[in-house]
Amino acid sequence: MIQSQILQPIVVLLAWTMIMWLWMYATRIPAMSKAGIDPNDARRTKALDETLPAEVQWKAHNYNHLHEAPTVFYAVALVLAMIGLGDGMNALIAWIYVGLRIIHSLVQATANVVMVRFVLYALSSVALMVLIFHAAIMVFDIHM
Repeated sequence: MIQSQILQPIVVLLAWTMIMWLWMYATRIPAMSKAGIDPNDARRTKALDETLPAEVQWKAHNYNHLHEAPTVFYAVALVLAMIGLGDGMNALIAWIYVGLRIIHSLVQATANVVMVRFVLYALSSVALMVLIFHAAIMVFDIHM
């Protein structure tokens, strides 16, 4: 079994994604009921953006965002764990990435201030790029 500190932030972000799933449905189902939307009418989720309150849809949008860039995080974190570089600095960077993504979720799901979201997203992307760079150095045996 691979023992690596970087597996912890992976599991935390996976769990956070499920928390956002619960929050999404805890707000979406009552809102759909209140709006008289039949579940079959929600086949096109974009139609929900036109019908449900924006505050309800923000949770759904964030849930979808947690299936975009974080998939790259999962891949690079697993690569780092497999090649023995998932501890120390890389684990810390992974925790920073996860923390920024959780804060991004909270901002998007509540106040949804776009510039705040953008800064959080940009910072998390920089952390992700650093992890990718560290993996690339080892995988491609680049001597610096």
